[in-house]
Amino acid sequence: MQHNEGDSVSAALRRRIHEAIAAAGGWIAFDRFMAMALYEPGLGYYSRDSRKFGTLPSSGSDFVTAPELSPLFGRALARQVAQALTAAGSGAVWEFGAGSGALATQLLEALGEAVQRYTIVELSGSLRERQRERLAAFGSKVEWIDALPAALDGVLIGNEVLDAMPVQLLHFDGRAWSERGVAAHGDGFAWADRPTALRPPADGPFVPGTVTEIHPQARAFVATLAERLQRGAAFFIDYGFPEREYYLPQRHGGTLMCHRAHRADADPLADVGEKDITAHVDFTGIALAAQDAGLDVIGYTTQAHFLMNCGLLEMLQGAGVRATANAQKLLTEHEMGELFKVIGLARGITFDPIGFARGDRTHTL
Repeated sequence: MQHNEGDSVSAALRRRIHEAIAAAGGWIAFDRFMAMALYEPGLGYYSRDSRKFGTLPSSGSDFVTAPELSPLFGRALARQVAQALTAAGSGAVWEFGAGSGALATQLLEALGEAVQRYTIVELSGSLRERQRERLAAFGSKVEWIDALPAALDGVLIGNEVLDAMPVQLLHFDGRAWSERGVAAHGDGFAWADRPTALRPPADGPFVPGTVTEIHPQARAFVATLAERLQRGAAFFIDYGFPEREYYLPQRHGGTLMCHRAHRADADPLADVGEKDITAHVDFTGIALAAQDAGLDVIGYTTQAHFLMNCGLLEMLQGAGVRATANAQKLLTEHEMGELFKVIGLARGITFDPIGFARGDRTHTL
């Protein structure tokens, strides 16, 4: 029956988006479409009760994240978190979009008494329930909220959070830019372009036919965190590039990607609500939004450099073949090591973050 249930949820989501398009006069911007496809209450991909995170398609999962791949990811990150907590004189950790709860488990186990309160900011009710089950052993130390408090302190963590924030799409025909949005097409959806004053942050050159993303929601999210972080640090881990790499002519198709059953495709208008939709992160935009709102950029490097700086290789001493192979995927260039980056931000504290000790690339932002 699961299949029919999924079908009816997807049909209800398609109807909801069709209603939104009709109410808006026949067209909605892509960021609105992406937000509904992923987060529409009870219907969107992250709001429905299906398994998303896992190492194999046979588990019913759609993709794997670093904490699922190896518990050493969280143990290495914990060293950086511990250093930042000490610098901030705080026992508070905040995690945004905690997924399966794997990273929270690893951090809580590794940090022990250094954490007095672990707060998960989670929009998805179904994921929250899954996290509650997994983290039950940590009792009242863990709490869940779905909106940010007015003031934050401590250490903020976001692993693969920025890539799931809705993006706007821009299309260049060789002469003019338009915003690419979504219109109804029968029971489904079709692309539709409208004139716009929006532009990519880089000057190009852009080849005719270019479709690319801009990231106002991710920048607004970082700016909001910056306004509320009184004293502490934030670390975001995600796949992406600095601006000058993001908008290179050879990346003329953009970075929009969907994930389902460990397969990737580039059509977000198909199977709406049944797959993840992501875009790579423009880390220059994140850094500028943070700085404009008063945060310091304390480091930017590849995931491989960051994890090695935090002691991952030493943690592998004596590990079994399988554990070593999985941890290597976090580091190797063709897996996650090079494409994934880590950016560190801080306010009101001074320390030399160990994660960026070697291989810092802040100058490339």
